[in-house]
This record gives sequence, structure tokens and C-alpha cells, in this order.
Amino acid sequence: MRVKLTRYFEWRSCPLPEDEVDETINRVARRIDEGENISNLSGYFAAVARLVFMESLRERERTSVPLDDIPEVPAAQPFPDEEREARLQCLDRCLEKLPIESRDLILKYHHSEKRAKIELRKQLADGLGIPLNALRIRAHRIRTSLEECVRGCLSRLASSEMKLAEPHF
Repeated sequence: MRVKLTRYFEWRSCPLPEDEVDETINRVARRIDEGENISNLSGYFAAVARLVFMESLRERERTSVPLDDIPEVPAAQPFPDEEREARLQCLDRCLEKLPIESRDLILKYHHSEKRAKIELRKQLADGLGIPLNALRIRAHRIRTSLEECVRGCLSRLASSEMKLAEPHF
């Protein structure tokens, strides 16, 4: 069923067909858990997939903007070398503070690109014995804690530099 649903969303040029497939399967599973009696399971999957596809179209219409309406934005300036180095140091420190399982998970989760990333995430979820959405939530929570840790580290570095820069009389 997963292969059929993936083809369905790919043929309709969905930007993230795997996400749409996951959403479709989750909705059908939720209905089954609620006790709904489904006599034609493949037909039910097709109907739910169509609804998910239509919702994704509506969402894309809401977020799409004509190119002429987008204001020109100057190119982003990279961080100065000192600030970049401080950020990397803080990230390394915060990664070391994480439990080994969380550190390995977040590093693997963000390792690959495009199709390889999708496959790697499926393997991670299967290896942990959890659904893909649960893996996404877990990675989000780890990333959030890392961001908080890095922000705190950077503010501590900034305050210690301020103390060093103050004149002592």
C-alpha cells in the first residue's frame, strides 16, 4: 500500500510525497483504531489519499506568491569568523552534553540530502521501532534543546567577554 500511495503522490508532483503517504496511513490507522469497519481497505486508502492531496494543494496555494510580488532581499551576510567559531564551539559543547542515543539520532537524522535522507530516516524509525512521525517529533525535541543550549552558551560567552572588556580601577 505504501508503494502505491507513494506513486500516487509522486505522479501528482507533490513536493514531499513521503510526508503525504505518512499522513494518509496515519489517518486510516486512526480510523481503524477508533473502531470504524472498513470493507474495502484499498478504496478507503484511495479516498483518504485524494483528500490529503487536495489539502496539500490548498496549502500550497496559500503559501505560493507570484515572483513579481516578492521583494528583493540583499544577500545574507555570513557570520564574522569569531562569531561563527563561537557558535561551533557551543554546538560541540552542547552535543557532548546530550545522551549518546540522542546525539547519534540527531546527527544521523540530519546527515544526508534529498532521497537518501528520506531512506535514512525510514531506517532510523524502523531501527527504533517507532513510526516516522514519532521520529520527527523526537528529532524536533532534541533540536530544540540543542538550540536552547547553544543560545545559553553564547550568552554566557558574551557576558564573560563583557566582563573582560570592562576597565578595572
